[in-house]
Amino acid sequence: MTDHKINGKTILIAGGAKNLGGLIATDLAGHGARAVAIHYNSASTAADAERTVAAIRAAGAEAHSFQADLTTAGAMERLFADAKAAMGGIDIAINTVGKVLKKPMIEISEAEYDGMTAVNSKTAFFFLKEAGKHLNDNGKVLTVVTSLLGAYTPFYAAYAGTKAPVEHFTRAASKEFGARGISVTAIGPGPMDTPFFYPAEGADAVAYHKTAAALSAFSKTGLTDIEDIVPYIRFMVSDGWWMTGQTILVNGGYTTK
Repeated sequence: MTDHKINGKTILIAGGAKNLGGLIATDLAGHGARAVAIHYNSASTAADAERTVAAIRAAGAEAHSFQADLTTAGAMERLFADAKAAMGGIDIAINTVGKVLKKPMIEISEAEYDGMTAVNSKTAFFFLKEAGKHLNDNGKVLTVVTSLLGAYTPFYAAYAGTKAPVEHFTRAASKEFGARGISVTAIGPGPMDTPFFYPAEGADAVAYHKTAAALSAFSKTGLTDIEDIVPYIRFMVSDGWWMTGQTILVNGGYTTK
């Protein structure tokens, strides 16, 4: 019988240097992962990556870090090849990479749209492609998207719109990789209390988001706390293996989809 537990597994996390990705890395290390490889984008997050590597090791797992701009297919190929060589294989692959833009559609430039597509759609597609090529049998692959996929709201057309294709990528990949026992899922948190959220929002919008979820009064900040998302991700890449092809929105009632 296949063992779906985290214990002994090798894990690759794109965007694993800090915030949600960093917490996922240290959490899975603490739950018995044998090795965790994290990706970080640039020199600006190198120090964060070093701290997360230290935390992974302190939790008892082998740790590796790789820097790359994942908006090219070649860089994604190298990331998977390097992580596989370093750990001896990859059991679980998690993509937390994303870029946000809050702006009226009529003000979005072609360059801005192309940049959003490159990070949110293209990177997600080629991450799934390489996961399908490199994951061990009975592996797990998960992409972080956004609860805005289920929201009726203005100004996020480029952000939610370039995350939306991941729902179909996830369905297709689950069908294509299922013969090898690989589960493919996506998770869409609500607005999270991280530095990723605040720069795009004015004070009134922040106040709204902190009260918009049905359970806002019971979270630390009113937003989705990353500590509340990590257990869902841990489940989806372990005992939740029977769930595949699904995009799950986890947001305390911010949306009902």
